[in-house]
This record gives sequence, C-alpha cells and structure tokens, in this order.
Amino acid sequence: MPRRTVKTKMVGGAAKAAAPTDMRIGFIALTDCAPLIVAKEKGFFERHGLNVTLVREPSWANMRDKVALGALDAAHMLAPMPLAATLGAGGWKKPQITSFVLNLNGNAVTISTKLWNRLVDAEPALAHDRHEAGNVLRRLIAADRNAGRPQLTFATVFNFSSHQIQLRYWLASAGIDPDRDVQLVIVPPPQMTDRLAAGEIDGFCVGDPWNSLAVLRGVGRILISGYEIWNNRVEKVIGTNRDWVERNPLTHKQMLMALIEAAEWLDRPENRLEGVEIMAKPDYIGPEAAEAIRLSMLGVVRYGLDTAPEHMPDFFVFNRYSANFPWRSQAEWYLTEMRRWKLIDPATDIAATADAVYRTDLYREAAAALDKPFPLIDRKPEGLHAGPWTLAQASAPIPMGADLFFDGSYVSSARPVIPVARETSIPAPAQLSPNPSRTKRSLP
Repeated sequence: MPRRTVKTKMVGGAAKAAAPTDMRIGFIALTDCAPLIVAKEKGFFERHGLNVTLVREPSWANMRDKVALGALDAAHMLAPMPLAATLGAGGWKKPQITSFVLNLNGNAVTISTKLWNRLVDAEPALAHDRHEAGNVLRRLIAADRNAGRPQLTFATVFNFSSHQIQLRYWLASAGIDPDRDVQLVIVPPPQMTDRLAAGEIDGFCVGDPWNSLAVLRGVGRILISGYEIWNNRVEKVIGTNRDWVERNPLTHKQMLMALIEAAEWLDRPENRLEGVEIMAKPDYIGPEAAEAIRLSMLGVVRYGLDTAPEHMPDFFVFNRYSANFPWRSQAEWYLTEMRRWKLIDPATDIAATADAVYRTDLYREAAAALDKPFPLIDRKPEGLHAGPWTLAQASAPIPMGADLFFDGSYVSSARPVIPVARETSIPAPAQLSPNPSRTKRSLP
C-alpha cells in the first residue's frame, strides 16, 4: 500500500507539515535498536513530521527480504547488510544505502558453561585471560580433533553480519580456521541463549542483551567483548533501498534528523535507565531481558556469574565519537573481510562499493540542518588510537574514542587492512580464505 508523502518545510531545525508522513521501519529485538525505539517513544519522529510504525522482525533474513520488496521503508540492519544486498551476495541484489549508524560495539563471543569448564580444566591460568582465551580454545580444538571428537558449533545471526565477520576474525587471529576447525551455523538473535542452554550450539557471537542474558541464566560465559576485539567499530545501521531514498529524499532526511536527536538523548548518562525501561517493554525486547539490558546500557559487563561485574563505559556507544557517521573506512574493512572469506566476488571494487552504499553526504545534510558537528572526511585511520583524540577535519572539532584492534592491526585509506605478524597458517585479513567450498547451515 502506498504511503502518504506530504510537503514539509524546516522550522527551527524540526520538520513542520500539515500531516505526518507514514513510515514502516523494521527492527530486531536487540539493545542496539534503541535509537529507533527512543525516537518513537520520546516523540523525535513526530517532532520531525513522521508517523512511524515500528515492526519487530524475527530474523535478519526477514528484514532483508521485506526491505528489498518494499514492505518496510527502512530497517535496523547489520553494518554489512546493505553492502551485501547492493552486491547481490546471498541471493538478493538490490541497491541499498545507509546514511546513519545506530551504534558502535555491543557484541560479544559467548560460550556454554560446559565448554568454559573444559577450557579452565585444560589451562586454568590462561583461560581467564581474555587475550589468551582464543589460543586456549585452539589447543582444545586440536586435542578434540586428535581424539576424534565432534567439531564445536558456533552460531552467528546471519552470513553477512558483523558477528560472522567479527567471529571469523577473532578465531583466525588465534589460529582457528573458521571454515575447517569449527562448524558455523545461523541462529536468530532471540534464540541464541535457548539454543546454548539446550546444548545445540557451543558458543555464539551476537549483540546484547543475549550475551548478558546467557550469563545471568548461568548457561554461558563471555570470552571477549566486541569492544575488546576492535574498539568502537560500526555495528548496526539504518538501511534503505536506494530508490526509496531517491523518491523520498525529504522523508529520509527527516528520519535521519530524528535519529540523530534520539541517539544524542540515549548517550546522556542521565537518560540510560529510562532507555532501559523503554527497551524492556513487551513490544520491543521484553521484561525478561530487563536486567541484561540494564547491564550493557550502563556499561557493565558480567563475563561470568563467578566474576565481579566490570565497567566498560563504551560497551554501547550511540552518539558520542561521531558514532552516527557512516565511515567508509569501516565499510572497507567489512568488505575486505567479506572478500577474505569469499562471501563476495573477489573482483569487488572495495572503495567504489563503500562510496555507493555508505552515504556520508546525506548524513552531513541532516546533521547540518540540526547544527550538529559532522566529519568533513569520509575515511579515517582505524586502529591507531589507544585513547581519546580529536577529529579536527570536521565542521567543528569532534572528541573521538579509542579505535584499537586487539591484535594490533590497523586500517588506512591506502591499504584496507594491515595485519601484524601471526603464528598461524591462516591467511592475513587482506587475503582470501583457502577453503571456499564450505557451506553454512542453519539450525532448524
């Protein structure tokens, strides 16, 4: 059914219209959909002339299909999803764009308590060292192989997901070949904890609250957070079909302006607990996950029930550090890793694809209309800053956060990925996986 589009004008930074424009925006029950929920619940969409219906979807595949078919105008998406859709990876070829990043960080690698106990039994001193846990896991996998035991099974949420790429990167950095040494399967985010508890999977990489919930239920142990793998990586974005934006440029701009304000509201510490209450409503994530949402939203990580909570203020970043800007340097990292694992055509033009999909120009227009600072460059070095720094190449100086990779790699515009030396036979990130024949399977 066609949606009503009305002419609007900008007054005092907000969109004024005779009647609101209707939009349908999809989301998955994850904490990082928070800017969408807050924009709806706190009136930011309405302030900018939009009547938004939020639609909860069960899986990323559903989300991809409904956006491509036009059943949704926009959606909460994994950072690689619009890149994959534009390239036709995974079956659908539909040019899509993103002009807004919903959040940085928020993922973790979590394993079952059974597997955790095996790691501790094997190497008690090193298993508790998060930077050594991958190496302990590699040696356990090798011992299992020699003993003829079944491979461990790890789940991610979608083949073209930040979780899939992040898990592969972490495993490979420890010398574990994700295409040969483990089984990788696909499970929708809300099912992860139950599948882990049932013993159907041995571990997963997913966004919160599902890692924290696994720990609180006593069925899982967080091995390492996504923030620790790469500080302040782009995680979720708002994705739209390119032709929808071309037909509805003002509506798209109104949406971006509302989301910028919602993300800014969320990143104020005094608003986080109210954000938790909103997210825990039955229509969004649900009250059963309230404590897990609270932990991660307040920057607290509970790695296990037997350990004290740890403070990680950047576990979720919604606005600070120019978080909402769609950095093409990060898109290039995702594309390079997708090419490494033969998820996309090796002949893909990385820079051109990043330029076409991550629309920095549209973000700048929306930020400028709100008189908010924005970067003047499309790419930045990644992996060089251990702490706070200032982005001077911006409409006004922007305080930025750490951006280190746990293995010392870095990203530059001249060469997408520069790895440090590794004691492993697995190809470096800029190379391709040696085993493209492996087929991913989904759990029923």
